[in-house]
Amino acid sequence: PKMLLNPYYTAKTEKWKMGFDESDGMRYNKARKTERDEAHEHQSGDLGFGRHAAQHAGRSGGCSQAATKLAANGLPTHTTDEVRMFVGNGIGKLIERAVPNGRENPKFQAVYDAFVAHYGAHSRDRTKPYDGILPMLDALAAQGVKLAIVSNKIDFAVKALSRDYFGERMQAAIGDDPSRRRKPAPDSVLEAMRQLGVTRAETVYIGDSDVDVETARNAGVACCAVSWGFRSVQCLRDAGAARIAANPQELLAMLEAL
Repeated sequence: PKMLLNPYYTAKTEKWKMGFDESDGMRYNKARKTERDEAHEHQSGDLGFGRHAAQHAGRSGGCSQAATKLAANGLPTHTTDEVRMFVGNGIGKLIERAVPNGRENPKFQAVYDAFVAHYGAHSRDRTKPYDGILPMLDALAAQGVKLAIVSNKIDFAVKALSRDYFGERMQAAIGDDPSRRRKPAPDSVLEAMRQLGVTRAETVYIGDSDVDVETARNAGVACCAVSWGFRSVQCLRDAGAARIAANPQELLAMLEAL
């Protein structure tokens, strides 16, 4: 069976030599294994598929939430397209990018706290699995594929969203936690792999952003990108995505061919 990790929803004992930079992410000195394994393959998107084949249809909701909290604190707001480019690295980075002068702004913490509280109450607003995702997940599960979600969203929200929208389909749902570095660092992906009992060679990461492509690379796992999320196909290609699916059916065929 293959194992899949999802980017949106999405082990720390790492022996590879690495260097981490907030802007460039993890860079390993050891080449990833390329041999195929008959066991599990994990995909992930906010973990390739976890891979959560499901993506967060409510990203635009997060954009409106951010704008609301900026306005409430007397700060300039941004367009939805601008905010879409701010997301992907966790709430802290989102607010840092949205607030003038970032963390140096005296209102940074107030905006951050208000956003977290609002998101906790409204994370389900305008949120649902993309069309075709649930049948695809069921098809993968029928083949024995293990599924998980890895996300930079707050851990409690990731677990709740996974439970409410995917039921028992996901064997793991991992969000932002102080004990782990956020994507594009590989910590969350490695934790999901640990929980599912799979290796890098058995894992596929599915995601819709440049951050996801980089996360898969940093974790040393295969990656499939999807074009129906919040980054353009060109952005995904520029990030190094070699496989880009246009819909869940195409993604399923892509995964079955790996």
